[in-house]
Amino acid sequence: MSPRILIIGACGQIGTELTAKLRSIYGTDNVIASDIRKLHNDVVNSGPFEVVNALDFNQIEELVERYKIDDVYLMAALLSATAEKNPAFAWDLNMNSLFHVLNLAKANKIKKIFWPSSIAVFGPTTPREMTPQFTVMEPSTVYGISKQAGERWCEYYNRNFGVDVRSIRYPGLISWTSPPGGGTTDYAVDIYHKALAEGEYECFLSAETKMPMMYMDDAIRATVDIMQAEPEKIKIRSSYNLAAMSFTPDEIAAEISKHIPSFKISYNPDFRQKIADSWPASIDDTMARQDWGWKHGYDLEEMTIDMLQNLSK
Repeated sequence: MSPRILIIGACGQIGTELTAKLRSIYGTDNVIASDIRKLHNDVVNSGPFEVVNALDFNQIEELVERYKIDDVYLMAALLSATAEKNPAFAWDLNMNSLFHVLNLAKANKIKKIFWPSSIAVFGPTTPREMTPQFTVMEPSTVYGISKQAGERWCEYYNRNFGVDVRSIRYPGLISWTSPPGGGTTDYAVDIYHKALAEGEYECFLSAETKMPMMYMDDAIRATVDIMQAEPEKIKIRSSYNLAAMSFTPDEIAAEISKHIPSFKISYNPDFRQKIADSWPASIDDTMARQDWGWKHGYDLEEMTIDMLQNLSK
């Protein structure tokens, strides 16, 4: 029996590809996509879609009951750079949407929750290289603060009410299917678009800013894998560190230049530099690899080939 799945925030950067993947695994009719508005895109056109406000508990509860939902993937959030411009709304959306699904699970209306955390939970006092699973967390952004608080609540609901909630700390995610979504790591998406369209790119981070990154294919696979794992394998109920590669703008530009020799990059750091400087440069994800068998598939070279091939089309 396939689980009945609800994705909240299905039209976002991750939600778009996650919806397609889950529909291919569990069948189109078993995966209900939802978002704050109805766009004319693949997510809406390829299967059941509902307009839902992630802040409206009654709307979510009604959908869960009507479709007899088993698993909820809560992908709605305001990302790092965007959240800094509207901190109160970012806190409201990122926290209260989580409470809504946690409380539905507590009431036994949902069996399983996936909620994404982020490397933004770490801060300037966190060890920057090979950041451990358990370490100092003093996030300096609204997004990071909301994710750090969310991790604590996930753990709390699991421990006190037995809620089966699963989470991973996404690094910067890179994808060719959707445009950049207001994150600090999004330069690594934009740079490929500009390389092909204009042959040059002005980066909002400095040349040597190293951050943990992951190709979207790997992130989607990790999300599916952790949700398919037996409950006893999920030992961490806050959120798992997840890693694939770390690189600087300089390194990604050099890789692109192998395929587009005339490509030029320039640097003009803005307010996002401060955010990037507060995040880890590399991540230790030993526990995800041990507990539920996580393994990444793409490095910078393979990802660059795939990105340029798909964007060229």
